[in-house]
Amino acid sequence: MTDVRVVGPDVDRAGEVLTPEALAFVADLQVRFGAQRDALLAARGARRAEIAAARTIDFRPGTAAIREGDWRVPPPPPGLVDRRVEITGPTEPKMAVNALNCGADVWLADLEDANTPHWRNVVGGQVVLRDAVRRTLAVTTPEGREYRLREDGVLPTIVPRPRGWHLPERHLLVDGEPAVGALVDAGLYLFHNAAEQLARGSGPYFYLPKMEGHLEAALWKLVFDHAEQVLDLPAGSIRATMLVETIPAAFEMEEMLHALGDHATGLNAGRWDYLFSIIKTFRDAGPQFVLPDRGAVTMTAPMMRAYTEQLVAVCHRRGAMAIGGMAAAIPSRRDAEANARAVAKVREDKTREAGDGFDGSWVAHPDLVPVCREAFDAVLGDRPNQLDRQRPEVSVTPAQLLDVAGVPGGRTLAGLRSNVEVALRYLAAWLGGNGAVGIHGLMEDAATAEISRSQVWQWAHNAVELDTGDVVTAELVRRVVAEEVVAIGELPRLDDARRLFEQVALAEDFPDFLTLPAYELIK
Repeated sequence: MTDVRVVGPDVDRAGEVLTPEALAFVADLQVRFGAQRDALLAARGARRAEIAAARTIDFRPGTAAIREGDWRVPPPPPGLVDRRVEITGPTEPKMAVNALNCGADVWLADLEDANTPHWRNVVGGQVVLRDAVRRTLAVTTPEGREYRLREDGVLPTIVPRPRGWHLPERHLLVDGEPAVGALVDAGLYLFHNAAEQLARGSGPYFYLPKMEGHLEAALWKLVFDHAEQVLDLPAGSIRATMLVETIPAAFEMEEMLHALGDHATGLNAGRWDYLFSIIKTFRDAGPQFVLPDRGAVTMTAPMMRAYTEQLVAVCHRRGAMAIGGMAAAIPSRRDAEANARAVAKVREDKTREAGDGFDGSWVAHPDLVPVCREAFDAVLGDRPNQLDRQRPEVSVTPAQLLDVAGVPGGRTLAGLRSNVEVALRYLAAWLGGNGAVGIHGLMEDAATAEISRSQVWQWAHNAVELDTGDVVTAELVRRVVAEEVVAIGELPRLDDARRLFEQVALAEDFPDFLTLPAYELIK
């Protein structure tokens, strides 16, 4: 008999989603697939060591038959045929209502990077999703303002993003051990909403983050196949779009689609985690892999162009949707000039993606929905997507994907300060329970914070010389941290954020994810 226990604090309406039947379903997923997930995480470390030692990565010779084969994924399901505008955001009730009312085609209900794993967010997010699926979601603020779903019933397709394979859920114990966060998020959502979504003419759809290859996609296929059998769902009704946001995944795009099989719908260019992965994977492989300032690495850099061109070509060759990434700029309703700059940046980004053949893209704010729609309407017209647009001219090499040296830009003291400030502000917010934070006109989440701290780690361990002549050392980083803490001033949990940042940015051995030690500091 499997023992499943909830050890988190009380959360309002938890009883509606943490039912005995739902918990038994999640526990069954954990028992069946938890050990395979553990083995795959161990394999990540071995793979990273191989890549670092070789100082390069290549397409896997053992899977050449998949890349050369003639196969396609199933056609997109109802609600995912036209995805030209997708809005991302956490499952916080008010933000969820705004996202559902904004006119986007898809709401990426983020249980991952734009969220935090405080138990109130984990459980509260499932409550929000349950209400959203049934169109009953409503919020009344302490000031008495009401937020309700639009009355015409025209809402985006709901696509939650569970946590990555690496994150545990210590508030839910199965046989005394923390469950896998991804299985908790996906399992609770499927149990409560899969049949309801199908009855409404949609389906149980997901975004799957942070995978590093096709074996991890194959594990999701096993999970989905099993869930369909247990929950009596039609075979292949659970569909997923995978984020290509690690450098190993960029070399296994076709294999990942093939491994997910009849559950595959598309790939997404997860650009911010992708940069983090490049730094993490090649962090000790020499100065040729040291990136310039974070702000200098744009989507027009040659290696980023190679990555996105490859993604579109692979997707359309296999009948899968290619979804663009999130432009970090956010609009301002108080500063007209700042708003105009943000809109211009987003318009440029989305116009480029639509022209490259993407079928849709992400925005992080309701005011940017019309900007993204205009860019894709100009290319798509009345067509729902660009699946018919093949890119036979695209032939990307490993050298192009790894052309870090070809990224223009310098390594500056201002860049170091920006990394430190953004990470401190974000981590303080994250520890307080907020995973999506606007900082200096940019939307920061866990992925952008990872870039900031990993770049500091890489610069310090490679003794990078900055534009000022300063050499990045642990001492310099600590001095900058102290100065930025003073400049920030009063901010809840800033002291904890400072200690955490120094831990993950200056440790001798690189911590794979800052969210793992951060998780130990929250309830």
